[in-house]
Amino acid sequence: MTHEDFMRLAIDAARTVPTRPFGTVIVRPATGDRIAVGVNRSSENPVLHGEIDAMNRCASAHPGIDWSELALYTTAEPCPMCQSAIVWAGISVVYYGSSIPYLQSIGWKQIDIRAKEVVRRAPFRSVQVVGGILESNCNALFEAATSACGRRTRRLDWAPLGPSGCLKGRKSGGLQIA
Repeated sequence: MTHEDFMRLAIDAARTVPTRPFGTVIVRPATGDRIAVGVNRSSENPVLHGEIDAMNRCASAHPGIDWSELALYTTAEPCPMCQSAIVWAGISVVYYGSSIPYLQSIGWKQIDIRAKEVVRRAPFRSVQVVGGILESNCNALFEAATSACGRRTRRLDWAPLGPSGCLKGRKSGGLQIA
């Protein structure tokens, strides 16, 4: 399988959560095996980003796995939390579609620390970070999520969301859920 094939698997996973299309697939490149799939489940737990979900599923299904033999494909550049977890796990390469600056440009809240910067500050581990895999396809997922919620900015808050997956707005006593 190619990088694009693996990213398509991440995109397919992301489509299952259209308002938070952060999909992740962990693979063993040497064999082409798909090891784990994750999606953003932050409405259940604020740290369950797609990468963390996939890593948790991998650890549960494959105890004792050699993480250095794995590659991670994700629809968006890993945030600092996720990239740090990837470093600690020992995954050797990360491929992503949409970049943090792009997500910020269309209104997604993102911590302004790039994945390569997290890796640079972890000299004890070698992790390759490659962006732009099926970038336009991944960008389209996030654009659609932004449009579905009818806003360009402040679309994503880490609060429980209503059935639509969108925050409708703020009231003086808290959030008004759509």
